[in-house]
Amino acid sequence: MKKNTNWIIRGGRVIDPANKVDDIRDLWIYDGRIVEPDSFDAESAQIFNAEGKVVTPGLIDMHVHLRQPGNTDAETIRTGTMAAAAGGFTTIVAMPNTSPVADTAGAIQYVKEFAQREGMVHVLPAGALSVGLKGEQMAPIGSLKNAGAVVVTDDGRCIQNNELMRHVVEYANNFGLTVLDHCEDRSLARDGVMHEGYWSVLLGMKAMPSAAEETIVSRDIVLSRMTGAKIHLQHISAKNAVAMVRQAKRDGLSISAEATPHHIALTDVEIKRFDTNYKMNPPLRSEEDRLAVIAGLQDDTIEVIATDHAPHTQTRKLVEFDIAPFGIIGLETAVAVTLTELYHKNFLTLPQLISKFTTGPARVMGIDAGTLSIGGTADVTVMDVNANHVIDSSNFYSKSRNTPFNGYAAAGQVVATFVDGACVFMRPCEEF
Repeated sequence: MKKNTNWIIRGGRVIDPANKVDDIRDLWIYDGRIVEPDSFDAESAQIFNAEGKVVTPGLIDMHVHLRQPGNTDAETIRTGTMAAAAGGFTTIVAMPNTSPVADTAGAIQYVKEFAQREGMVHVLPAGALSVGLKGEQMAPIGSLKNAGAVVVTDDGRCIQNNELMRHVVEYANNFGLTVLDHCEDRSLARDGVMHEGYWSVLLGMKAMPSAAEETIVSRDIVLSRMTGAKIHLQHISAKNAVAMVRQAKRDGLSISAEATPHHIALTDVEIKRFDTNYKMNPPLRSEEDRLAVIAGLQDDTIEVIATDHAPHTQTRKLVEFDIAPFGIIGLETAVAVTLTELYHKNFLTLPQLISKFTTGPARVMGIDAGTLSIGGTADVTVMDVNANHVIDSSNFYSKSRNTPFNGYAAAGQVVATFVDGACVFMRPCEEF
């Protein structure tokens, strides 16, 4: 990896939604910071030829499972952040469902310190909402915030006790923390393994209705109205859930939402393959739901795209569909898939798409990231939005290979990633 932090990224189309920039220009980096052109000796800088490429603020993924501490057979902070760099992400948020759970200040401190030593990108820890993610007792949210947690969530689980959830969001709000919620009513979802609809009936599979998601989305909207708390709804996938979020935003509530690349690109028809790499929670839903998610991205009802990167070993996934774990990896495919499905199919412009990975998550979490402002940290992503290629999971940096996008024909890929001005990933390039 190159440690030089003085660069001139030359001749790219610079898109910075935060500063409303969309122009062909050079980007100057000195000592790891974005600087004005000609403000330092150009001879000390290395040149990156970005002609024909798109240069953006470093991408943010606010929904990543790094598995460490605990399940390091599937992923580690080192391999997960290498995958993030290869995917164009310069900042990621680590979910708390590790072993032990990140429900103590010590667990948060461990992630921070290990990531500083071993990480290739910025790792921001998320703290748990409840002790042990059990949904029975509120975690020490103030201590988690003081230790460095940037958000709180029981991701992968959902607090079912509405009274407890009310107290949790009120307490988190007192500390200025956004609550991230995995919206799932367990009494409705029960032991389902796919979306309830035409294909679940045809395949004879246990199913999860959209109502399981919609019930908790409705609950969280009510709690936000009651308390004024900021609640972010993770991986929204159902048509009616999108509609509820849209109305909540119109009503001025502090509600935000994210979508994943797999819910943007895929539907439940894929389950007929009985391939466990199509098993995730929330499940792949109908084409009507998929189009509703895209419409939500178009009108900014959904302001964030996040991967829900969830590594599992091959051994854990190579079992019957019913007993396989939920989840897929996504850090190294997100840009390619969303460029193909949203930009090249004319659903979103490039500035709109880039905002879902930059200003959207930065605003939701209240962090200083996702811009190319002068004087700011030089976290930068360079893309070739027209590069035609076939995704090959055997080349991934992630420890795991559980992706439904192996063999996917994509248009667009990440070329280089800079963190604090240092190049942490570069695709082979003759021009460099």
